[in-house]
Amino acid sequence: MEDRLENRVDQVFVGRVRLMLPDGEATGMFKSAVEGPVQLSATGLAGDEQADLRHHGGADKALHHYPADHYAVIAEEWPQCAAMVAPGVLGENISTRGMTEHEVCIGDVFRIGSAQVQVSQPRSPCWKIDRRLKVDDASRFVEAAGITGWYYRVLSPGAIAAGDGIELLERPNPWLSLAHYWDEVMAHRPDIASLRRIAAAPGLAADKAQRWRERADWLETHAG
Repeated sequence: MEDRLENRVDQVFVGRVRLMLPDGEATGMFKSAVEGPVQLSATGLAGDEQADLRHHGGADKALHHYPADHYAVIAEEWPQCAAMVAPGVLGENISTRGMTEHEVCIGDVFRIGSAQVQVSQPRSPCWKIDRRLKVDDASRFVEAAGITGWYYRVLSPGAIAAGDGIELLERPNPWLSLAHYWDEVMAHRPDIASLRRIAAAPGLAADKAQRWRERADWLETHAG
């Protein structure tokens, strides 16, 4: 992994809550690209909404980043979706190329535009991806393939726009790429020491840290 990432935002997306057919569930997944700078606050981009605030949005999920590179993988898996899979389809706020879960680590601090953000956790795919793509088990495929994207918390508000540079400022956990994170926590029987190390990683969302501490405690109790 390189010590420094240099990339640019290809597109910025925002969207209001709307109903997802055919079942009429509310969702904020439908987003549109915006041209000019958009203000990013501690709770997200101006004009952007989430329907299920229990699982989406909030300080540790203020900004969703999804690599455009992954859409080719999805189109190859389901050719019938090829015409629709493109940046913005999975509800991301920012889209890039050449910056994936293999290069980005938990706790990374980036400057994007005039804002500073920190990687807090990967996205946990939900059933709405299945509905959006009209494919059963699409969310499971995205998770199993490790092409989930990730969330940022906002350390310093600012404005972001398409074309802005993405500058890596700090990397407290160079050993914990998002790809490695998924490999460890999704193992059938994760290594207890690895789970505890992940839970203690600076920058990891508090609820995820608690989850992996509890998982490690359970495994230790039931060892053997």
